[in-house]
Amino acid sequence: MENRVDQKITEVNNAPLHFDEVLGTALDSGQPFAAWKMPQEAVQQIVVSLQKEALRVEVDLEELPKGFLARPFQDKEDKAYFIPADIYYTSDLAQLEFSNNYDFETKQKVEKALSRFDHQQHKDRWKRQMLKTHFPPTSKEHFTNIVQESVNAMNNEEFLKVVLSRTKEAPLKEDFSPIEFFHRLCEAYPNAFVSMCYLPNVGLWIGASPETLISMDENGIFRTVALAGTQASNGMLPKDASWKSKEIEEQALVSRYIINCFKKIRLREFEERGPRTVAAAHLLHLKTDFKVDTKATNFPQLGTVMLKLLHPTSAVCGMPKEIATQFILDNEKYNRSLYSGFIGPVGIQNRDHLFVNLRCLQLFEDHALLYAGAGITCDSDPEKEWKETEIKMDTMLKHLNG
Repeated sequence: MENRVDQKITEVNNAPLHFDEVLGTALDSGQPFAAWKMPQEAVQQIVVSLQKEALRVEVDLEELPKGFLARPFQDKEDKAYFIPADIYYTSDLAQLEFSNNYDFETKQKVEKALSRFDHQQHKDRWKRQMLKTHFPPTSKEHFTNIVQESVNAMNNEEFLKVVLSRTKEAPLKEDFSPIEFFHRLCEAYPNAFVSMCYLPNVGLWIGASPETLISMDENGIFRTVALAGTQASNGMLPKDASWKSKEIEEQALVSRYIINCFKKIRLREFEERGPRTVAAAHLLHLKTDFKVDTKATNFPQLGTVMLKLLHPTSAVCGMPKEIATQFILDNEKYNRSLYSGFIGPVGIQNRDHLFVNLRCLQLFEDHALLYAGAGITCDSDPEKEWKETEIKMDTMLKHLNG
């Protein structure tokens, strides 16, 4: 299904549109929206739904219209949230586009809201849309205890790996602006997928993810990656990094998992590149790239099929998937929500690009809730895993308050 663009707004009150006006108006409205910047691209894009609630859909990339997907880590109905591109804006074209799901009255309302947007009033207005409560942040004692429990379980051969996560609160300064924070992340992390996503009853999420889950370009090229193993760069170049057996094995588990997914669907024609060391913010990771030409293999629905097989990947869950997932649900004692789920645009510019929602936080009125996880194997040390989550949270923390 294609959304037909009928009408465009290029200026308000005789002044050219600006990305911050569109983003701020969307944030004030309480409508579902998502804004993002793709890796290695400067262009900022935004989609806004004309419906008050986000749609709940089964993920079929070939059938979905243009929009933005946000899938929680766990969903009982195996569905994702979908924000249709009823309104679409991109900073390089500087025009607001409407799909065929609007009428003249809607267009007038949007123009009026844009003309009334005030940066000063917005500084507090965005807080009205925020959720009021959340699970208590994870204590160090609880996290290190469940890491040790998982190591014991792996030594008893109950599973091979599990990814355990935690949360942490960080105060916001009084004049905190989500829009300014978004721009700081775009500038600081040019190689990341930087996003801001608002869903009523799910909250406002901002992040800078280094990890592609799946992508499909306009030429039918499918890509996915295995990204695991973490160390602080401390100014070190990727080519100078050395890795311990724990990180090497952790990354190999993720790569083997992807190859096993290909085997399940009898796909043999794929390219594999890696593992190699890559930089993401102030961290280094081990990464292996996988590529498939879906036209040559006559497999146009590969993106949807692999999405169902991959999520949640062993990089955010563990192996075997079902046992590791149950261990997480039984022991973490909080709802991950969109953390370690997947997010990203679909159908925009004839591309689908979904990312694992890592290096992210959720905003509340006066504080942020940060999320981070660590891959646990039988060689893990609970204290070191706690420190790894601290290092990962610094990706957001260091830019949170300017």
